[in-house]
Amino acid sequence: MTEEKKTAATQADNAPVMSLQKIYVKDVSFETPNAPDIFNEQGQPEIKMNLNQKVKKITDDIYEVVLAITVTCKINEKTAYLAEVHQTGIFSLKNFDEGILHQTLGSYCPGVLFPYARQTVSDMVMNGGFQPLLLQPVNFDQLYAQQMQQAQQQSESATKQ
Repeated sequence: MTEEKKTAATQADNAPVMSLQKIYVKDVSFETPNAPDIFNEQGQPEIKMNLNQKVKKITDDIYEVVLAITVTCKINEKTAYLAEVHQTGIFSLKNFDEGILHQTLGSYCPGVLFPYARQTVSDMVMNGGFQPLLLQPVNFDQLYAQQMQQAQQQSESATKQ
């Protein structure tokens, strides 16, 4: 019976554990290069969003994940505003195997950060004098799968050459 308890305790000690240490804004920028004239422009706004992420290993089990969102709004080919947020989180990830660790950092962690970045962008746009902007949810699992598929295709084409 004591041997079973030791085995169970050992398995529990080796189980994957994730915790969120901190969430913060690393960088933020908002520009209205054509103000005040842009406020009189008539036309349908064209919104483009660009996502990017970076992962930096701080210590053996601690990672910094930066989700960068850039939103550009144009009206009649004139830039109305440009909003950029680098939403950052410090994550502790212990006892993860390499594949699951990579997927967690590339998919789950950005998904945790996105609502904070979305709120910051929305606040900046509204404070900049524009209609509130609600960014639609992003499927980070799908984006991660696409990135892995592209990396595999690039690796295969490099091998063939």
